[in-house]
Amino acid sequence: MNSLRKVWCRIYQTGFRIALPFLPYREPALLKNMDAVADLLAKKQLSPALIVTDKGISSLGLLEGLQKALESRGVDYVVFDEVTANPTIYNVEAARQSYLEHGCKALIAFGGGSSMDCAKACGARIVKPRQTVQKMRGLLHVHHRLPTLIAVPTTAGTGSETTLAAVITDSNTHHKYPINDFSLIPHYAVLDPQVTVGLPKGLTATTGMDALTHAVEAYIGRSTTAHTRAMAVEAVQLIRQYLKRAYDDGSDLEARAKMLRAAYCAGIAFTQSYVGYVHGVAHSLGGQYGTPHGLANAVILPWFLEEYGPSCHKKLGKLARLTGIAPQDASDSDAARIFISWVRAMNDAMDIPRTLTGIQREDIPLMAAHADKECNPLYPVPKLMDAQELARMYDRISESAERSTV
Repeated sequence: MNSLRKVWCRIYQTGFRIALPFLPYREPALLKNMDAVADLLAKKQLSPALIVTDKGISSLGLLEGLQKALESRGVDYVVFDEVTANPTIYNVEAARQSYLEHGCKALIAFGGGSSMDCAKACGARIVKPRQTVQKMRGLLHVHHRLPTLIAVPTTAGTGSETTLAAVITDSNTHHKYPINDFSLIPHYAVLDPQVTVGLPKGLTATTGMDALTHAVEAYIGRSTTAHTRAMAVEAVQLIRQYLKRAYDDGSDLEARAKMLRAAYCAGIAFTQSYVGYVHGVAHSLGGQYGTPHGLANAVILPWFLEEYGPSCHKKLGKLARLTGIAPQDASDSDAARIFISWVRAMNDAMDIPRTLTGIQREDIPLMAAHADKECNPLYPVPKLMDAQELARMYDRISESAERSTV
């Protein structure tokens, strides 16, 4: 990246860092279970409610507990289960139409990050009917308060139940639109481990590593606060202790509950301190190929930590020591390398590949341009990179031959 652009990026990021204490961040109120959801909606007379989810969840019967609780309190509901992985503008518009047709008064996002992103964007379109998803792209283009939004995560990773972000795909252009606005933060979040018990091993692994990516990128960035650093450290500690347990035994309720807490903490950390190039590249892969976001983040994370090099060693080394991943007497550079090796070992232990297949060389310039546009100047990364530098990272993560670990 040229020197003038670097200066502009750092000035922009410094402005946001200075403004952090004055921005209207909030955290969702926590609800224990589905009964609490039903009690809340009944008390506030928010009936009917639109449940935004996907067909996998509805076909597995995972909604039954929520449905029974709502019915027992006399709260009507409508199920919209057309959300796809990497939700599209079409999904958002269809959900909005269902909400309006049935006269709904609240939104319940039930599922992973895709369901939550769809519900958030749906709420934004409800309160701003004349503004398209494309025009909501970027920072602070919604402004209006959304209908009551309750997030019920069935995966422990996205942290979407805490965040001001939604990412929606334009299926015509294969481009993802990140939407960021304080009004998108859910009003309530339900951290109920029972609804995560049926999560397959592969999704347990990749969503868990997604949470790790959130925590790490937030911690090593240049816009942290004492609160976000504490949240990131707690998230990494919990992931280190409980992710493999949840992967090995999906019925381990303690591990499932701790991973929900980890995802929640990581979500708070990156909502206020932002993410980095790992996410920008992952979003471009999701838009172009439909690559699952958690899988992309898990694969990409160690490559970028290596690429950042000494620019992230001090913070990454401290994170490694604070979380017990590296010995207390390890130097910053040694602790950072130990951390990167640990990330790769976690991926290996859960059958997450070290590289991604299917990346077409001719697509890389466009994806790198999209990643550059998303990340710069907003994301306060340790080391600034432009589209050309990012393009080389696609080559690294798409190589079929495994590299030796650090």
